Amino acid sequence: MPPVRFDESGSKVRLSDIATDPPKDVTKEQAVARFETLNQETFRLQELMWGARLNSVLVVLQGRDAAGKDGAIKHVVGALNPRGVNVVSFGVPTTEEREHDFLWRVHRHAPRRGEFSIFNRSHYEDVLVARVHDLVPKSLWKERYGHINDFEELLAEHGTIVLKFFLHISKKEQEKRLLERERDPSTAWKLNVNDWKERERWDDYTEAYEAAIARCSSSHAPWFVVPADAKWYRNLVIAEVVAEAMRPYKQSWLDKLDSDGAEGRSALAEYRKSLGNRRGNGND
Repeated sequence: MPPVRFDESGSKVRLSDIATDPPKDVTKEQAVARFETLNQETFRLQELMWGARLNSVLVVLQGRDAAGKDGAIKHVVGALNPRGVNVVSFGVPTTEEREHDFLWRVHRHAPRRGEFSIFNRSHYEDVLVARVHDLVPKSLWKERYGHINDFEELLAEHGTIVLKFFLHISKKEQEKRLLERERDPSTAWKLNVNDWKERERWDDYTEAYEAAIARCSSSHAPWFVVPADAKWYRNLVIAEVVAEAMRPYKQSWLDKLDSDGAEGRSALAEYRKSLGNRRGNGND
């Protein structure tokens, strides 16, 4: 099944009603082939966006521990020219960050025109972790939904294509992945006892995610709930969404590049003309 899209504030969100596994009629082989095709398209679109400098793309990746945020980043970035990509991971706020408003550390990493920014966790941690662990009063984190909506609207008004993904895995799949980390030396660096402790708060996080998606969905900053039990399907879904979101801008980027090219050719012609005049007058 495609990802479930939420693009209207106040939408009812029940994660338990949304599948975490891929549809039966999609095979891994089909998904991989389609993924490669999308990668090529996205690379070309990125090049146009980079040259036109009219828009940018912000990809927000949220999910429970072991949901696959790092893997998704690897495959999203693999389709792009790293020249125009910035990946930011948001962990526990530093002392400096805590001394500012909660959006301060996020806003400064928003993508410049022509560029991609990919957030591994994001400003949503301040209505997820802060809510589940009572890090701030309820009256404070409840106000943050509105601040987030205003922030994302501001980005969109300045040409940022905002795409937010919740990587939706089952509790069974999460347990499997956490145990695999313990057995695989190459992933030992990911081991964290807090992952198991946070797992005990599964239902609390479910409520927090449902509220965040419901309160902070809009046409200019939609949420996509991605079935993420199968990594190959997760990658395909994200690639499809990114390409689909960028396609409508292609013509405007081409027009801008054509206009810039015409101006550049005109300026070059004028320069050559003036250079010829100087030579004709013996000034060279």
